[in-house]
Amino acid sequence: MQKDQLFTRRRMLLAGAAALGAAGTAGIVVAAGGEETGRTAAAPVAGPQARQALKPSAFRLQPLTGDAPPRAVPRRLKVRDEPVLRISGGGRRMVLTFDDGPNPEYTPHILDTLAKYRVRAMFFVCGECVVENRELLARMADEGHVVGNHTWTHPLLTELDRHEIRSEMESTSDAIEDAYGQRPQWFRAPYGAWNRAAFQLGAQMGMEPMAWTVDTTDWMEPGTDTIVDRVESGAAPGVVVLSHDAGGDRTQTVRAIREWLPYLIDSGYHLTVPARRA
Repeated sequence: MQKDQLFTRRRMLLAGAAALGAAGTAGIVVAAGGEETGRTAAAPVAGPQARQALKPSAFRLQPLTGDAPPRAVPRRLKVRDEPVLRISGGGRRMVLTFDDGPNPEYTPHILDTLAKYRVRAMFFVCGECVVENRELLARMADEGHVVGNHTWTHPLLTELDRHEIRSEMESTSDAIEDAYGQRPQWFRAPYGAWNRAAFQLGAQMGMEPMAWTVDTTDWMEPGTDTIVDRVESGAAPGVVVLSHDAGGDRTQTVRAIREWLPYLIDSGYHLTVPARRA
C-alpha cells in the first residue's frame, strides 16, 4: 500500500474515532507466510499465565454482545489443539509481540522505537483498551503492525462458559475492525490459559492461536536489565518474544526495548510478522 493511501486510511479511522467520541506446550511451527510446516517439541515457558486472573477494575467496560453477526464473514480455519509457538521461513527470523494494550502512556513510546528501527511487530489488544485508544490502532495500521485479539476484559478463559468466551472474542474483533480497518487473524488467550472452546471459536472467527517462546517477564517489573537479558539470551531463529505495553507500569519495557532491539538487529536478526491471508 502506498504511503499516501496509508495516511488516507489513518485520517478516515481517526475521523471515525472522533465521531464516535471514544473509542507452554508443544509448538506448532508456522512459516512467516502463514503456512504450517510441521511441529516441534518445546518445553513449557513461564509467563503471565502464572499470575492470578485480574479482577475487573472500575474503568473496565462490559463486553459488547457476542450474539450479533460479524460485519465480515471470516474464513473458517482448521481447529488446532495447540497454539502457534514458533515461526520458520529460513534465516534468523523472530517475532516481537506486545500484549494488553493499547495504552496511551506506553504504547506510543514502543511504536516510536519500532519506527526508528523500521521494525514491524504484533500487538494483542484488549477491546476495552481499544475503544479508549482508537487512534493508536490507526497508527499501528499505518505503520504495518499486525493487531491480534486478546479478549475484551482479559479474563481467565478456563473459568468462562462458551457463550462468555465468544462474547469476549467477538466484541474485541468488532472493535479492532472499527479502529484498525481489518478483522484480526490472530488470537492470544490471556495468561496463556487455553481451552478447547477458545481454539474452536477462534477458528470459527478466522483467527489462528498464538503463544510465545520467550517471556520477557516484564509483567513482573523485574528491572530493565533483566528484561534485556531475557530477550538477548533467548534470541534464536523462529522465536516469538512476549512483552507488554499495558496492564501495569511498563516503564521498564519501554526502556528495555531501546536496548535489546538494536542488539537483535546488529546480531543479524530479521524482526518480522506473519503474512496476512488473502
